[in-house]
Amino acid sequence: MSRSSIEFILNNELVSINEMDTNITVLEYLRNYKNLKGTKEGCASGDCGACTAVIAEVKNNNLKYKSINTCITLLYTLHSQQLLTVEHIESKYLHPVQQSMVDNDGAQCGFCTPGFVMSMYAMHKKKIKPTNSNINRYLSGNLCRYTGYRPIKDALKNLKKYKNINSDSVVILKKLKKIKSNDIVLKFRESKFFIHQNLQSFKRDFIKSNNPLLLVGGTDLSLEITKKRKNLNEIFYIGQNKDLNFVKVKKNNLHIGAATPINEILDSLNKYYPEFAEMFERYGSEQIRNVASLGGNIGSASPIGDSLPVLISLDTKLLLDGSKSRKISMSDYFIGYRKTKLKKNEFIKEIIIPLKSTNNILKCYKISKRIEDDISSVFMSINSEIKNNKFKSIKIVCGGMAAVPKIAKKTENFLKNKKINYDNILKAQIIISKEFSPLSDVRSSKYYRSKVVGNLLERFWNEFNKNRVTVYDY
Repeated sequence: MSRSSIEFILNNELVSINEMDTNITVLEYLRNYKNLKGTKEGCASGDCGACTAVIAEVKNNNLKYKSINTCITLLYTLHSQQLLTVEHIESKYLHPVQQSMVDNDGAQCGFCTPGFVMSMYAMHKKKIKPTNSNINRYLSGNLCRYTGYRPIKDALKNLKKYKNINSDSVVILKKLKKIKSNDIVLKFRESKFFIHQNLQSFKRDFIKSNNPLLLVGGTDLSLEITKKRKNLNEIFYIGQNKDLNFVKVKKNNLHIGAATPINEILDSLNKYYPEFAEMFERYGSEQIRNVASLGGNIGSASPIGDSLPVLISLDTKLLLDGSKSRKISMSDYFIGYRKTKLKKNEFIKEIIIPLKSTNNILKCYKISKRIEDDISSVFMSINSEIKNNKFKSIKIVCGGMAAVPKIAKKTENFLKNKKINYDNILKAQIIISKEFSPLSDVRSSKYYRSKVVGNLLERFWNEFNKNRVTVYDY
């Protein structure tokens, strides 16, 4: 049975909502309806972190905390969760992360400070050790306009000096467990917002919909609201759908539910494809990885979606569902700029990645103006099986070089069964630089892109030989 309202806990207050615009963001709700102005708007696109808040949700009978960008999170996705803002974490005294920021001069102009504090708070609640690498990971989504990162890092490193404040997590856990996880259909004027808990009920409403829009993290779809000022009429939020959130290994394949957040698949990727997992640290910030999904990245069909070349190079298949279920290879999925072989009222249910052999080498190369949290100018994935110093097989897939993620077939055909030596790499560079006809745009020129793909083959060669003792003929 479905219901027509959502319930969530805002700091310590139980909130029920059913008569608000289905397109409203959490940030707009906090600032304009609850007068909680500590959460700031900087970019309205999930890039700067000024709007960071923290979500607590029930997982395995415990509270799991994660940071989010409230500027691209739609309000109705908060059902059955606790939303924590910077105003809440101070009770009678400053929270340790706040006090440490004060004592280490971590605040500059103050605009970005609440966002930093909430990212630090999430790190604190998850008991993440404040090593340099962990700090860089958890704060990569927060930008300081005054480049005051050193004192902010010092504040995290010195947290152990402060006594922890008593937590209300037991009380919050009990309150959240009382919120029923029914299917929800919310209506506002001509708009609808659906939240389904399982695949069966989701398919029932999705197939009947005239213009359904699938929402997981909102890292792409929400920009239609915040940047293009569109009104989205039929939103299907699948971030809480248990049948689309999973990671499992079956018959030598890694199966990933289309709505599974990136951060929840990293452990499996680290085990089977560590290069792929490492790529996601540059793909997006902690806030983005907490909500974005592979299904969303594939579904948006962007030619510069970073995961797409990697998945194609790994011979990934997609399980599509709707009125009927079918499998399709990702190499056949894209047919034009943001166009795919998805039929009307069909959706991505599952991503199926074959597990590599011990002879495989996977490389992921992201070229962008910023090191982290930036759109690629060029992305290249190389998946090769090497035997007796030859390319037994090789798959080279590039993003940013065409209207779709593109396979470098001519270069692959040249390198297959060839010796891995510098002479062959030089010849392959010439082939691949002529294989694409990229466009020039704000991120790079077509000449730059053509040069880069050739250089990346040489980079592959250098990395392959880096720690090898045997010297091969050139």
